[in-house]
Amino acid sequence: MSVALGSALLAGCARFDDSASSPFTPEPTFEPADPKSPKQAPPSTTRPSGPCIDPDPAVVATCLDTTAGMVGVAEGALVAERRTGRILKVIDPDQPPIEIARLDVDGSADGGLSDIALSPTYREDGLLYAYITTASDNRVVRIAEGGPPKDILTGIPKGATGNHGAIEWASPDQLLVLTGDAGNPGLASTPSSLAGKLLRVNSPAPGGAAAPEVAASGIGVAGDLCRDGKDNVWFTDRTPVEDRLQRLGADGSISVAWTWPDRPGVAGCAAAADGVAVSLTYAKALAIAAADENTHAVTAAPSLLAQDRYGQLGGATVGPDGNIWVGTVNKTDGQPGPNDDRVVRIPPQSASGTGPD
Repeated sequence: MSVALGSALLAGCARFDDSASSPFTPEPTFEPADPKSPKQAPPSTTRPSGPCIDPDPAVVATCLDTTAGMVGVAEGALVAERRTGRILKVIDPDQPPIEIARLDVDGSADGGLSDIALSPTYREDGLLYAYITTASDNRVVRIAEGGPPKDILTGIPKGATGNHGAIEWASPDQLLVLTGDAGNPGLASTPSSLAGKLLRVNSPAPGGAAAPEVAASGIGVAGDLCRDGKDNVWFTDRTPVEDRLQRLGADGSISVAWTWPDRPGVAGCAAAADGVAVSLTYAKALAIAAADENTHAVTAAPSLLAQDRYGQLGGATVGPDGNIWVGTVNKTDGQPGPNDDRVVRIPPQSASGTGPD
């Protein structure tokens, strides 16, 4: 392995945590990924037409391969291409994507480069972490400029499906790893298996022999992990019965915040202290779930933004402008247009109805 640096939601079709009675914020306030970066609105000028030039001013990057995990940085966002193993920096429509790294991955079925995360000390060390599929397993690796990837956690079961995973830092010395069930739901309930779990890896270091702790079991098709400003980590997954948004509290408790029995294909997420944005692959929309700032309960059906505008959505992150940046997955799962796949900025307004329609 080497690395080269360089269907609509219906209120009647969901169940929710009704343990809270206090009011909740109708429109989550998403802060820029880098607090030193000023909020900027998407360009208001219309783009010219042409190959790989999208006329929509909210489109940041075009003509990518199937996207996966994303993470906001000061200049824009880093986006993973699942099948190619490339990590690209995207900034704005006038600058072509910059290849930051390329990993050897098995991109067949739903495997490949699933997710990326910055080191907690990224500004000092420039390190990246990635969840990938290899010829033999799924694993987490660390990427440094000028060197090969270093194994952090290996031996996550690989299957014909269910290989997607996600990573997020719970704290500077604890990495959370969300693993899929490798196409075998039984593994998700098997204590000795790393499949279908939310795992804690304390003080992760190269070597691949980490002994993770199990924070949650029973994960189906893994979606994403995202942390809010109050030490909560939200995570999404798809089961044969329903899609779910769950929360890992600072005290280690797990609660189900919202479920979708109509299974719209929950994917990437981006969190704020008062809500979560969730990409819906099959519903072709961004769902905004408002949460009580104190109890974190979601007590109303998530509102939908940009439905049917960009096709099927995958990864999501909060961009430097305070908008939700999402990647499309039309090349492998949908009906791609001439400029797919793309990275798009979606303003997180919900109740006011001022988001893209």
